Parts: sequence; C-alpha cells; structure tokens
Amino acid sequence: MTGCIYGVGLGPGDPELVTLKAARVLAEAPIVAWFSKAGARSHAYGIAEKLLRPGHLEMPLIYPVTTEYPVDDPRYSEPIADFYAASSNRIAQHLAEGRDVAVLCAGDPFFYGSFMHLYHRLVTRFPTRVIPGIPAMAGSWTNAGQPITWGDDILTVLPGTLPEAELTERLGRTDAAVIMKLGRNLPHVRRALRANGLEQRAIYVEYGTMQAEKIIPLADKPDDKAPYFSLILVPGQGRRL
Repeated sequence: MTGCIYGVGLGPGDPELVTLKAARVLAEAPIVAWFSKAGARSHAYGIAEKLLRPGHLEMPLIYPVTTEYPVDDPRYSEPIADFYAASSNRIAQHLAEGRDVAVLCAGDPFFYGSFMHLYHRLVTRFPTRVIPGIPAMAGSWTNAGQPITWGDDILTVLPGTLPEAELTERLGRTDAAVIMKLGRNLPHVRRALRANGLEQRAIYVEYGTMQAEKIIPLADKPDDKAPYFSLILVPGQGRRL
C-alpha cells in the first residue's frame, strides 16, 4: 500500500476558520510538509500548529528564490522548477513506503497555491486528496463588511503582477474585482484603478483575518508599500432589492 498526499487548505489566517475536515486530517497525519521562505516563519504552519499530531515528522520545503527576480526570468523559473521537482521526489519517497503526507496550504490549495506544482507531479502516481479552504479574499471582504457582488455583478480576480496596461483594460470591463499579489506592484495597480475611476471604491486589506489585520480605503493609504499578505477589493454596485 502507498501513502496518500493531502493538500490541506487552512483558510486565510484565523485558526478558527480551519474546516473540521482539515483539522481531522492534521490530527492524523504522520508527516507534515509546508512551503516557506528561507529564514521566515511559515504562515501555514502558524495556522495549523496546534492541530498537528504529537510526534509528527516535519518536512519544511524552503523556496530557493521568491521575489528576487521576475517570474519569467530564467534565474527564477529554472531553480523554482527544480525545487518543485525535488520536493515532489522527497514526498514521493514517503508515499511509496506507505506513509501519508499532509501539505499545509494557506487559503485554498487550488487557488494561486504552491501545492498545485506538487499535485500535477504526483496525482497520477499516488492517492491524492485536496481539502478546500476559505480563500483570503472571502475572509477579507467579510471582515471589511463589503458584499463583493450584487445581482448579476461579474467578479474578476486579478494578479497585481499583470502589466499595467492589461490591468487597466481588465478592470475597465468588470463590475467587481479582487487584486492579489500586490507587494511591489501596488504603484501600478493603483494607477490602473485610478484610470478606471475605481480608486475611491477600492479597499485595501492587509493580513486579512489575522491579528495584524488592517482594512482601509485605498485612497487613504499614504504609501505604496504592501506585504505579501495583502489585497485590494473593488465591491460591485449591482442590483439591490
């Protein structure tokens, strides 16, 4: 018998938003893996820590690069592809010997998640289960008290890494938007919103559902600094009864 790999969605940050199914799998998992930047505490591990099985084996997966280079630069794409291949092989060794492995995933495993790079390498070789999690955007618009879509509003989810011209064009033909992957991209994201007359509607959320949560109108944010765990909401204004 081979082991099963679990992609465990942990939600946006508040440990009370972890599902019962995710908590059960973590309480039973003999091996727990998670992604992390070198020298940084894993956000996913912090959410799951109190739910883990006593005596579990830990498998940190440390990124060789993160934001040092653009994603289309070979200095990023080549080492990160090798990293995902090597991480998959490490996990496969345990699975082949009959041990289950739970991979911790902040948010939802299939939504801009690193787990997907393991999934497509392992899903045809080993039993695989994916446990959905509440995505950061859902936790953020809830805590902001802002319904994101009304009536027939169309919601567009955009990565801030898109070129400014494309962001501007896509924002111009949607009713509501969530913009993720801000970081150093916030200046051109702000310009794209402004070009569409959306800056006054936009809401900036930092560390949504976490202890350090910050929610303010984007127009009130005096600088263009944004951490990894931040996003922008543009609520729709559709049919209200």
